[in-house]
Order: sequence, then C-alpha cells, then structure tokens
Amino acid sequence: MANKQHCVLGASGGAGNAIVRALVAQGETVRAVNRSGNAQVPGGVERIGADISEASEANEAVSGVDIVYMAAQPAYHRWSEEFPGMLNTVIDATARSGARLVMVDNLYMYPPSTHKMSESSPETSETTKGRVRIEITRMLRDAHDTEKVRVTIGRASDYFGPGADNSAITALTIDRAANGKAMRWMGRLDKQHSVAYLPDIARAYVMLGRSDEADGETWILPHGHAPTGGEFLAAVNAALDEPVKTGALSKRMLTMAAPFHRLSRESLELMSQWTNDFVVDDSKFQGVFGPFDTTPLDEAVSATLDRYRSLESEKVA
Repeated sequence: MANKQHCVLGASGGAGNAIVRALVAQGETVRAVNRSGNAQVPGGVERIGADISEASEANEAVSGVDIVYMAAQPAYHRWSEEFPGMLNTVIDATARSGARLVMVDNLYMYPPSTHKMSESSPETSETTKGRVRIEITRMLRDAHDTEKVRVTIGRASDYFGPGADNSAITALTIDRAANGKAMRWMGRLDKQHSVAYLPDIARAYVMLGRSDEADGETWILPHGHAPTGGEFLAAVNAALDEPVKTGALSKRMLTMAAPFHRLSRESLELMSQWTNDFVVDDSKFQGVFGPFDTTPLDEAVSATLDRYRSLESEKVA
C-alpha cells in the first residue's frame, strides 16, 4: 500500500502517537489529528487540529486520506455519554472520504473467564465500560456489513512503553520506579495479565492498516508472554540500580480512595481483570500476519525506564 495517506485521530495520546511514529518509520505519509493541532510528532507529519465529535471538523480531518486510525476517545469518565456519538461522527466522515477505518480497541467487552481471550470469545461484559465497547463494536461491524465503510478492529490489553503517559501500568510501576518510589500493581500479584508494549502494538496496527486482508475482521494484537504482576514488578526492579519496594493495590484500597479520586472510582468495576488471570490468544493475528516477534519483557521495561529517567533529568535541568 505504498503512497497511501494515513490519518491518525488522537495523535497526542499514547497509542495514536505511537502509530504516527510507526508509520513514519516505515516511510508512510501521515496526518496527525488532535484537538490543538500541536501533537508532538516527527518532522514532515501534517498536523491538524480538530474536534472530531463535530461533523464538519471530522470531515475536514479525514478528507483526502486512504486509511484512518481511530485512536481518539473521550475522557475516561465520559465514555457512556460521548464515545458512541464521537465514533458515529468518525464513521460518517470516513465513509464520506472513501477511506478505510482501523479501530484502536481494548478488551473491556470480554467478561472474566478461565480461558484465554480470543476473537471468538463472548462479548458479554456487564461493566459500564464493557457495554460501551460492545456498543462501539456493533456500530463498527454494522458499518462494515452494510458496506458503508471498510472497517478493521485491532484489540490490545493494557499497554506500557515510552510515551505511554496515560497508561495505568506505566503510572503505577515504571514512572514511580524512575522516581525511586514504591511500585504498585492492580489486584493480585500472582495472576497473569497480558500486557502490550506500545511500539509493538503500533507496528501491528500499521500492518492492519496496510492490509486488505484485515478488512471486516477483529484482531487481537501480538502480546508475548503474559507475566504475573509479581513478574512484571521484578522485571522493573531488575533494571534498576537500586530496587524499590513493591505492593498490590487492592479493591479495598480503591474503594477507600474512590470518593476522592476519580480514576480509582472509574477503575473499580474493572478489578476482575486484575484479580483473575487475564490472558489473550493472539494466534489468529500470528497465523495471518506473523511471525510477529514481540519485544522481550526485560528489553521493553528497560527502554521504558530510560524514557522516564530522561524526563526526570529534564525536570531537574
């Protein structure tokens, strides 16, 4: 798909910005869209400011492009009120432009299970955010099935990595460790939790965007081995000159913080993802697009730590 114009909505967010950089690294022509128009992106990338919940601005943002990556989202606590409407506007604008739509999705639609999550797992979550994701999935599939717009859905678990400032994993572990503070892990330390390294999933989204074979399908992106919380924290400590203390952030602790801390309040309904094994099966993606080698956990952690150490050095300077 050489000489195609790629447009990333939500280019200042963790996933969106990583997708922009992955596209640039592969020599693609990229338009980066966020509200301000000042996304921090490599030179040569076209930058546009737009409120994509407004039809006229969404139309302008995606005009003349070939592939649209929907990495934008409303504020976490406003998903129910704003996400479906925003996505509907983006679907209409993408259809008008004649572009393909790649949805940057997560795993909230899957309920707790003793089995690995795959594309065939039931999408029956009863959480508020899970139901929003189920509604969004229905909208996307309907748009594709009625031939309104070509749609591809890519799903990833909780991510971390350089630039993943809005990631709970980054905030609770690596960012704190870079500051010499104790690390925390949500839920239980002895349960496996698939994690996604941001540069890896960005490359995977680009593969979906460039492939006609991805059309009309849902894809769980490559994740590598699912560490337990304890294993993840140990990997971070192994990369430090001086290890820091570690601990678990329990549901009881979140409940106590909820009246005063919005993120804790919003995270409570998702605690089952962290108190049970939460592991993906990425064999469908690997079978079609692989082999896709994910970055080993120790290398991913080290690279992310380097990024957050440099940020702290910049603050001191």
